[in-house]
Amino acid sequence: MSKLWQKTTNVNELVESFTVGRDREFDEQMAAFDVLGSLAHTHMLRSIGLMDEADLNLVQKELKAIYKDIQVGNFSIGEGVEDVHSQVELLLTQRIGDAGKKIHSGRSRNDQVLVDLKLFFRSQLQEVVEETYTLFKLLIDLSEKHKNIILPGYTHLQVAMPSSFGLWFGAYAESLADDLETVLAAYRITNKNPLGSAAGYGSSFPLNRTMTTELLGFDNLNYNVVYAQMGRGKTERIIAQAIANIGATLAKMAMDQALYLSQNFAFVSYPDTLTTGSSIMPHKKNPDVWEIMRGKCNRLQALPNDVAIMTTNLPSGYHRELQLLKELLFPAFADLKNCLHMANFMLQHIEVKTDILNDPKYAYLFSVEEVNRMVLDGTPFRDAYKQVGLAIEQGNFNPDKKVNHTHEGSIGNLNNTEITASMDKLLANFNFDKVQKAIDSLVA
Repeated sequence: MSKLWQKTTNVNELVESFTVGRDREFDEQMAAFDVLGSLAHTHMLRSIGLMDEADLNLVQKELKAIYKDIQVGNFSIGEGVEDVHSQVELLLTQRIGDAGKKIHSGRSRNDQVLVDLKLFFRSQLQEVVEETYTLFKLLIDLSEKHKNIILPGYTHLQVAMPSSFGLWFGAYAESLADDLETVLAAYRITNKNPLGSAAGYGSSFPLNRTMTTELLGFDNLNYNVVYAQMGRGKTERIIAQAIANIGATLAKMAMDQALYLSQNFAFVSYPDTLTTGSSIMPHKKNPDVWEIMRGKCNRLQALPNDVAIMTTNLPSGYHRELQLLKELLFPAFADLKNCLHMANFMLQHIEVKTDILNDPKYAYLFSVEEVNRMVLDGTPFRDAYKQVGLAIEQGNFNPDKKVNHTHEGSIGNLNNTEITASMDKLLANFNFDKVQKAIDSLVA
């Protein structure tokens, strides 16, 4: 197997298979980012005299060709090649000779892996933000569309007080906005440049780390080279928590939808093509999409613990089990984006029931409304509470089923405009345009 670090001794095949594991599989997802890192690094090498202009031009031209191949799906890690870093360097050396051998000067595979991961995570977080915002906008639209349709509110799974579909959809929109606050924190930790930290102790070459930071569109450096390596695992823990938070919101939404679709509630419905049937019960319309989503998102909520257990009690410096974090994070990103996409797809086809309150079991839903009406008419609260409670016990409760909620965030005042403004302000902090401009300039 071709390795950047190999000298003359061959590693035992069983040891090699065990230690490499699924690394090559996940490395292919980082191929474009490995090339971006090398594009920036070789520009920097030229600036400090470790690569001449002719070699830089050769390397840059061929790296951009490899990048284009990756973009169209014409790239793979060959049999016998250890990882994506080895594959890219091997391709360069085969195509342009000795110039390709110079790209590793001033860096270790450790910081090469780190910069690839940071660029990959940054890209994945952007996709998560975009999918989340798409769902957010739909939820706000549905909240406005159905704001006047009353929905029973429950506590302890008991009929409680009037709610509305406007409140229900809007609640999940605002929850996603809060979730993106934690994604922003993860993005800021991720968007720092580790390149130049080498194996975790820097380099005797006069590297210009600020230059590669700017070329790759990072906001800042991981300044301390020991911390740059020590941050591996910590970055993943923070990202895992951000993923878990969105997962928790989607899992709760999925649970609500599974309940609301059941005959006992029957608050919403979907076209037959979006539900599944039973092999023996012809009446069944099962909420399989929401159930699978609930399961996947419950699993995502375990992600921070999985990452923490993998990295607990590791001393500073690099340790091989850190590569196993890819097996946790890479599929988690895919699952989360898929769940966000499916939630958006399903809710585009939701139909809400408009006459829910005609069912007599929801009469008591208005007990608090009646108490409040009496208080507004001058009855002390405790007396009003007792009178309404007695009427319910005696079967004489006949409430006025009008809802008059006007305070912020209530049925009659959803504050969707304010929630949307808060989300838009949050999104501006990601500054995705800066990153895209830097990448476009690197590959031009």
